[in-house]
Amino acid sequence: MAEKVVVGMSGGVDSAVAAYLLKKQGYDVIGVTMQLWQNDEAQSAGENAGCCGLSAVDDARRVARMLDIPYYVFNFRETFQKCVIKPFVEEYLHARTPNPCILCNRYVKWEALLQRSREIGADYIATGHYARIKKLENGRYVVQNSVTAKKDQTYALYGLTQYQLSNTLMPVGDYKKEEIREIASELGLNVASKPDSQDICFVPDNDYAAVVEREAAGTIPPPGNFVLADGTVLGQHKGIIHYTIGQRKGLNLAMGYPVFVTQIRPETNEVVIGTNNDVFTDSLLCHRLNFMAVEDLTTQTEVLAKIRYSHAGAPCTIQKCGDGQVRCQFKEPVRAVTPGQAVVFYQNDYVFGGGTIIR
Repeated sequence: MAEKVVVGMSGGVDSAVAAYLLKKQGYDVIGVTMQLWQNDEAQSAGENAGCCGLSAVDDARRVARMLDIPYYVFNFRETFQKCVIKPFVEEYLHARTPNPCILCNRYVKWEALLQRSREIGADYIATGHYARIKKLENGRYVVQNSVTAKKDQTYALYGLTQYQLSNTLMPVGDYKKEEIREIASELGLNVASKPDSQDICFVPDNDYAAVVEREAAGTIPPPGNFVLADGTVLGQHKGIIHYTIGQRKGLNLAMGYPVFVTQIRPETNEVVIGTNNDVFTDSLLCHRLNFMAVEDLTTQTEVLAKIRYSHAGAPCTIQKCGDGQVRCQFKEPVRAVTPGQAVVFYQNDYVFGGGTIIR
């Protein structure tokens, strides 16, 4: 009997081809779209509805029909609200800049989906991520870079557990994007030329502050002061949820030279302003750790660290410093280390581990 795999189908070309590749490899494939955030009456059927809008369901259902595989929609809206939206809002209210995709991957697209898939008898879950899963000689599972650095998505997957990794398939990681589109085109799939989703699914217009204001009505931090590091008042900001470390645009400060957000002080409701040089640092502290390559960090270790999704990575040394915290010492200063963002550690071509930046 063929092993059964549930493929998370986002309505895009990558997950569609993932389902095809797994069926071709002999798996018993079931397609599933996760309904995450939109209200039933939401007008989210347009082209830009993201990975969990109504149009995604329509596209995924058509692909499943063409591939001749069963297809279902799983409702994870309550889990998404609890594990993604609520923490996202809380982080912004406390002057941190979160990455909701990391939480969604860990708790929804893997934990919730894997549990539901097990209930219907599946052996594995699979996604269309550009990443691969590798088992190291020590028996640990890691997320390995895809064959194309251009589309690599390992950064947002650092939080996955050993159990999740051991029960996951990622067939798309062995291909380049152009190859995936070519396969979809040859199959005649309707999503072959569908554009990639660029925005976070519940922030389609990229207006994070509007989401926070809507979800946390009545508890939004009020306007406060722009200040220099020494406390000199420069003007008034419109609320700390509107700013992030390294930001230059939208400050509306006539200083005569370029200025940037260098720090946010929620305890005094201040946004600290400085020059570009003030945004660089050679160290950071992180917590909420997850290690893949080892069970825990016991010795000082050299890694390549990415401090945001678009960061190329920088050499650093990591070492435990207190309960559940790691200090990263970079060989050269890095720009705009941002509390709330993930720092992901790499060795060779795989994820060693990662955590959430404290400062």
